[in-house]
Amino acid sequence: MSRTQYYTAATLDGFIADPDNSLEWLFSRKRDEAGALDYAGFIADVGAIAMGSTTYEWIVDYEDSSGKWPYEQPSWVFTHRELPAFTDAQIEFVSGDVAPVHEKLVRAAGGKNVWIVGGGDLAGQFADAGLLDEVLVTIAPVTLGAGAPLLPRRIELSLEEVARNGDFVCARFGVVR
Repeated sequence: MSRTQYYTAATLDGFIADPDNSLEWLFSRKRDEAGALDYAGFIADVGAIAMGSTTYEWIVDYEDSSGKWPYEQPSWVFTHRELPAFTDAQIEFVSGDVAPVHEKLVRAAGGKNVWIVGGGDLAGQFADAGLLDEVLVTIAPVTLGAGAPLLPRRIELSLEEVARNGDFVCARFGVVR
């Protein structure tokens, strides 16, 4: 059964990026690429992607040297602004309510999972609409004190699984409806 998942990394104090939208804190940590909540295992089960504009712009900047969109899955970017597009990528720019877009995401995923990539507020919008099923987070042993929050609203979760991967605590939470 297809699930809508928010899969991300966060600091111990609950931030996904520092105040400058940097992820340097993340890339300096040890992780087993085949360990708990590994990216390759996760992305193999993803059929469609949704993200906010800040995450999209980070990818544009980060992937700028290659000029290639890093995902094969059809992707929807929630934005109210004009953004540069990747050529030869299945990307649709949308705005407004997440519910009608979620229907498109599920259809495009073809039985696979929908990934809410980065953007705690966007994940929260899906949760508010009753459309978020899981939060999968790898927690790094670092604090930032400020930045982009993991989830900037109250969402009730239940711990489903916990493991260690290198320097990270890995947790899978179900969204309580």
